Amino acid sequence: MQITHVPTIGKKYWAALILASIFGANTGDLLADAVGLGHIAGLPFLAVLFALVIVAERFDHIEHTAYFWSAIIIIRTSATNIGDIGHDLHLRAPLVIAGFAIALFITILLWQAYGTRRKQGNSPQGSSVLSTVPVYWFAMLLAGALGTVLGDYFSFGLKLGTLKAAFVLGAPLALTFALGGYRLRLHLLYYFFTVVLIRAAGTAAGDYLARGLGLWWSTLTSGIVFIGFLVLLKKREEIVLSPAHKQTMHLETAPYSDRTD
Repeated sequence: MQITHVPTIGKKYWAALILASIFGANTGDLLADAVGLGHIAGLPFLAVLFALVIVAERFDHIEHTAYFWSAIIIIRTSATNIGDIGHDLHLRAPLVIAGFAIALFITILLWQAYGTRRKQGNSPQGSSVLSTVPVYWFAMLLAGALGTVLGDYFSFGLKLGTLKAAFVLGAPLALTFALGGYRLRLHLLYYFFTVVLIRAAGTAAGDYLARGLGLWWSTLTSGIVFIGFLVLLKKREEIVLSPAHKQTMHLETAPYSDRTD
């Protein structure tokens, strides 16, 4: 994506990602269950929609993050359905969790190795801009699928219930934010570990809302809150890139740097 369409990393970014995770958990279930496409039939439509967003983004030179967050929701919706395929195949959750975790770990290692070779000493500093290369979206898909299975396992496999599971998974997430110092937050592994926890807690929270409000109302509510939050940030100019970052290069081996707000 163009740098003017990519948000900078900070507290507002992580808050938006948490809300996107809850909304995406609802949209995934809505597409599969309420719309009736199941966990597989809807994936081609989502793939086409994602491609349309990426193509349209190339021709828009106005500074905003709508394309990025649209892509995040599509990826999260897809990941919800991919993660739920294990239920259809009657696979044991721990095995599915291990499989997605290994796939994500290998993807990150290959990204780091490939990126390091491409950089060859050219490492821009001071950038908090996400590196939205294609492998980033693939890693986000794997992280979302892993988080979906984790959230369901804590809610139903461990019989904690959706609300308790959201709090249990939210505790290590809060600790991750608290311990995420400068060097740790530069690492892809730490970044995606945080994303997985967000996806897991978001899955449990989304399921809790769906059970309390109904899937349609839950999706509408989480969507309004998510979009409203982005609109508020847009008005306050806290989530879009500042002029000073327009010339910043994308990082190849780290998804962001130390800027927090």
